[in-house]
Amino acid sequence: MTFFHFGNCIALAYGPYFLTYKYSGMPEYGGFWKCAQVGGMYMLTQLCKMLLLATFFPTSDGPPETASLATELVKTTVDFGDVMGLSIVMGRVPGAGHIKILITGLGWAAADLLLTRALPLWVGARGLEFDWKYIQISLDANISLVHHLNMALLVWLWWRSDLAAAVRPIVAVLIAGCIYRPLLPQMLAILLGSRPLGFGLLAACATPTLCTALIACHIFITHSASFR
Repeated sequence: MTFFHFGNCIALAYGPYFLTYKYSGMPEYGGFWKCAQVGGMYMLTQLCKMLLLATFFPTSDGPPETASLATELVKTTVDFGDVMGLSIVMGRVPGAGHIKILITGLGWAAADLLLTRALPLWVGARGLEFDWKYIQISLDANISLVHHLNMALLVWLWWRSDLAAAVRPIVAVLIAGCIYRPLLPQMLAILLGSRPLGFGLLAACATPTLCTALIACHIFITHSASFR
């Protein structure tokens, strides 16, 4: 039963990544090693972000609930480093636009999955007791995949010189929305009086992610004819 639960969590977390890679055409472009290189850039970017946070925002001794929304807002701004990292990677990945987006987004998401969720699943999901927490971690990995693919698409759109001027502010707002998405649970806690937990927290993260992804895809499809 323990191994069955662990296998379910691994399949639920890693399955969409494998299917995205296999059926998106990336193997034809040697996408595996390119995704690995993107993952290396992800690790370097996260290291730089941690150094910035440790230098300018040292951890307080109080509980996390005492942190103000303004402080968390400033800390989350450091995540704009991901935009810089994605921009650098996007310029170095050869291929057509959609291949660049897929390789960059999938490589970034896979590295995030390995570094932030692989260990909790390996240690916790093999425990003697069933816990919904690890199913939620696996589902959150799927939301993260959509989020990072969406970020790669938005960064690619932003750096297009032939993107319509009227659409550029929309892309900027969507990028900012993706960056500050982690603040949504805390904002809901202020509005509702309690922080969403479990599947409610997943829904709170998945809803804006899907909305921004649909808008970004609509921009990409409707303006693809003007991209050279």
